[in-house]
Amino acid sequence: MKDVGSVRYVDPDPALLARLLPVARHIFTETFAHHYGQTDFAAFCDSVYLPGGSMSPDFTAPDVRWRIAAFDGEPIGYAKLTPLRAPVAGPAPGSMELQQIYLLADWHGTGVADVLMNWGVRQAREDGAPELYLTVFDHNERAKRFYTRHGFVDVGQCTFRIGGRIDDDRVWRRRLTGDRASAPAA
Repeated sequence: MKDVGSVRYVDPDPALLARLLPVARHIFTETFAHHYGQTDFAAFCDSVYLPGGSMSPDFTAPDVRWRIAAFDGEPIGYAKLTPLRAPVAGPAPGSMELQQIYLLADWHGTGVADVLMNWGVRQAREDGAPELYLTVFDHNERAKRFYTRHGFVDVGQCTFRIGGRIDDDRVWRRRLTGDRASAPAA
């Protein structure tokens, strides 16, 4: 049993974000690598998760917020809240995106992901976002059950490419206007 009471939820400093890159890569790999060819998958991960990769600019972007779940000072998961980037038809002005909410598999089912999700919803609501979006791999049934439990509904489709393979992702939305559900602090 994981010591969930020892998990800390923090706004990261640059050193913690640097330590997040290999953890984020590990999470992405353990979740998705079996769907792709090894060479294409490794090249994609290098382009995203190495220092200076596509994830790095969001570490200092003023309109991107992070929440890191850490155990013994090391990241075990994270949530990233951004302005809406997903291809959405007709979003309400000011909508936001929970662009990533990732957690090491050993921590699934412990409630850590719920805390990260509640943080994202609370932050978006505090910013006045009328809607919160996210995208999910079409075959990630565990994630879809989690998002359903948190009030998200499937509202569309987009694609995700690694190498020559193009997969369907689903776009999910949670309306926040009039949503008064309280989220526990993290």
